[in-house]
Amino acid sequence: MAQSILLEVCVDSVESAVNAERGGAGRLELCSSLIEGGLTPSLGLLQVVKQYIKIPIYVMIRPRGGDFLYSDQEVEVMKKDIELMKTQGADGVVVGALTETGGVDAGLCMELIAAARPLPVTFHRAFDMAYDPAVALETLISLGFERVLTSGCDSSALEGLPVIKRLIDQAKGRIIVMPGGGITERNLQRILEGSGAEEFHCSARSSRDSAMKFRNTCVTMGATMSAPEYGLKVADASKVRSLNAIAKNTL
Repeated sequence: MAQSILLEVCVDSVESAVNAERGGAGRLELCSSLIEGGLTPSLGLLQVVKQYIKIPIYVMIRPRGGDFLYSDQEVEVMKKDIELMKTQGADGVVVGALTETGGVDAGLCMELIAAARPLPVTFHRAFDMAYDPAVALETLISLGFERVLTSGCDSSALEGLPVIKRLIDQAKGRIIVMPGGGITERNLQRILEGSGAEEFHCSARSSRDSAMKFRNTCVTMGATMSAPEYGLKVADASKVRSLNAIAKNTL
């Protein structure tokens, strides 16, 4: 077990970034649209977060929601986004791509890693959609990914705990296997003790009501699955603090 366990918090606003650092997060994954699992954030968001935050910021590179099979035009966008995020001080990038048969798209991932160089690269939860996680892990190791984020190919990291443990044992330190997906104060200790993970990933968010006084409840700005118009979810410094304390006690 490591001397300390690192908490990465996924955030999609400046407020969440500030709260995550205040609570003791060791790294941020900066996204937009966490309701879709995280998409590429704006350059403006990265620039402003950098003004407030000192911990490392890894930027999500994902041009749309849905699957991880990308067209040539989407690949162009991803490469351009990596190039731009590097110029604005990203400390690392987070990518993922699969083939139509559920394997890691090694060719595309090689291109994205090359575009990101010298920044370190995390493979995101596209991994959980892969056909064979053991084979996928070896591909990521051979490509030179720094870490992989996974729920153990299940609905949450707790449900996928046996697979996460197997992946960490298989990795033997060649890549960081970082559990993520539904991690809370209630299940973190069990996940850390059951996996031996040295990093973990969560959003640590709380809901709060909008400050809007006038509300038109007949209109929504997105599809039926979109976030409520008059509710906000932000990283909660006290939750981050609690998660860090649990991680320390687990050691």
